[in-house]
Amino acid sequence: MNFEFGRVALVVLFALLPIVGIALGFFVPALRARGPLVVGFFAGIIPILSLYIPKRFLSGESGMRPRLDQWLIIVYGFALLLGVVNVIQNGTRKVARREKGWPFSVVLLTGLFATGGLGIWGAVSGQGITTLPDGSGTPFKWIADHFFLPLQATIFALLAFFMASAAFRAFRARNTEATILLVAGILVMAGRVPLLEFLAAPFPPIQPAAAAASQGLGKLTEWIMQTPNGAAQSGIIIGAALGAASMAIRVILGIEKGYLGLGGGE
Repeated sequence: MNFEFGRVALVVLFALLPIVGIALGFFVPALRARGPLVVGFFAGIIPILSLYIPKRFLSGESGMRPRLDQWLIIVYGFALLLGVVNVIQNGTRKVARREKGWPFSVVLLTGLFATGGLGIWGAVSGQGITTLPDGSGTPFKWIADHFFLPLQATIFALLAFFMASAAFRAFRARNTEATILLVAGILVMAGRVPLLEFLAAPFPPIQPAAAAASQGLGKLTEWIMQTPNGAAQSGIIIGAALGAASMAIRVILGIEKGYLGLGGGE
């Protein structure tokens, strides 16, 4: 009985109710935004209630929350398809109009159709996406090994230069906070590599002292990363969690309507 109630409730809330809302929206435009607000409210409140109400129709193996999670996976699939269609429309329009950067759109569309087509072919034919039944690689794997991996390595290499540039701009002792950041950054970077041992390599008599100092610097680096840095990370995580919770409450209560294309709350 509980299982049937949960299934019927989900069908009513997320199938029949949106259909009724769409139908009413054609006749009463003012009601067009009410349906998504109601669906968003129940989609957000059901997982929360399932954490505090130990009922089978809510949190059981076949309850409302597990079924809602499965339905959300289907929604993700349609959202991905919508994103692909959007990329194709924008890319083809930019190429047709010869807008600025249209060659990049050609490369994007070529890669999209090539990888997507090979992936669909491998899935439909049953031969696998990355490995054929005989153990050999597929064309999709060849593209991944010869295009994706080098491009990924290139992007990470560029990120290293951007990080170095950002560190150079940040590590300037213009005030007390910047000086603390500069000192901490130097200590951490020096403690991650055997810098003292490298500098003492030409001088054998001081190599034991350099090794001991390098170990002490490594322990200081670990303390900086675990204590001051850990405390700062905890504060950032708590702030991000509070922000996410407040945004979720705004969406559930219908205060935040940005996802409807209506701007902020009314």
